[in-house]
Amino acid sequence: TFHELRVFSQGMRLAPPCFRLQRTLPVAVAVLLPGAWWVPRSCAGRGLVPSARTFAMSGARLPEALVWVDCEMTGLGAEGGPGPDTLLEVAVLITDDHLQLVAEGPDVVVHHSDEVLDGMNDWCKRQFGWDDQQKIARPGLLADQVRRSKVTLEELDQMLYEFVTRYVEEKGGILAGNTVHMDKRFLDKFCPKFVNCLHYRIVDVSTVKELCRRWYPEQFSRAPKKKDLHRAMDDIRESLKELAFYKEAIFPK
Repeated sequence: TFHELRVFSQGMRLAPPCFRLQRTLPVAVAVLLPGAWWVPRSCAGRGLVPSARTFAMSGARLPEALVWVDCEMTGLGAEGGPGPDTLLEVAVLITDDHLQLVAEGPDVVVHHSDEVLDGMNDWCKRQFGWDDQQKIARPGLLADQVRRSKVTLEELDQMLYEFVTRYVEEKGGILAGNTVHMDKRFLDKFCPKFVNCLHYRIVDVSTVKELCRRWYPEQFSRAPKKKDLHRAMDDIRESLKELAFYKEAIFPK
């Protein structure tokens, strides 16, 4: 097994072993960038490169990646947009093309007034623990965290933008998630800087789910069941796990 060495100003250290990817990352870039990973010629010549996570941690940005997002909102919005509804929580993580984790976070709860919480639909009030009659939030649930948060929507947008552009080149990230077009409707309005740094395409796991249900019912019966926790990072992890299942179950090697 070949190993890479990372060169520092004051020496070297062993890095994790490289392994085979179906899609080769740009080895020449990895060699030339300051602080990048050195890939032995014999290793690169056989299509062996560092993992996407290792590549990103070197300081280089991935040319493309899946940017997984899940949002919790006050409601489902109106026709064509969020309408009176808004974002309560957003979580994001990044994977490579083969669904290997590159980086996780942030998971951000946004501050809103009691009046905004009053405007939630009945399902959200129950799920997120808000009593609009007594103005009481159940401790530890999302409504309680919304009241305690100090983060504004503008700060949320900046956090998401800085996180993604730290690891992925501009326009190289494709938004991914379950029924993620709904999340994008809210992100378009409240997090435009974040959305504008992404590619215009999306990867919607619910599309794959519906096709699998119709065309591969036997495999679909084995798909992982959702826990329906309805917290942003939990839902992302479930979506990622679900797509990983479909990748192995219905897509040929």
